[in-house]
Amino acid sequence: MNVPKELKYSEEHEWVKVEDGKVRIGITDFAQDELGDIVFVELPEAGDEVEADEPFGSVESVKTVSELYAPVSGKVVEVNEDLDDSPEFVNESPYEKAWMIVVEPSDESEIEKLMDADAYEKMTSEE
Repeated sequence: MNVPKELKYSEEHEWVKVEDGKVRIGITDFAQDELGDIVFVELPEAGDEVEADEPFGSVESVKTVSELYAPVSGKVVEVNEDLDDSPEFVNESPYEKAWMIVVEPSDESEIEKLMDADAYEKMTSEE
């Protein structure tokens, strides 16, 4: 399982990369592996607001549909349109090509509440 050390992680298996005051969000390698082959990704529009711990979209795999939960609150400033045509990127490259949204956080303290890589690895090893 790939768990990049520079990212933060949520209990719902989203990763967060802090970049110039914004956060890039996607789902973890663990999550995509559990879901199986991703066939469809539904994401919000740029300009939408997301709330921490609330659903912001969903991923559909051959096995199930799973909601995506926002790890932080804020305004969506960018959406990965490539996932419309290539949802398989989630399986192939969960941390590079398959980022989902970029959010301008409204409360940066929410980022501090997320897990580091070691804590996330410990959590997933217990599941």
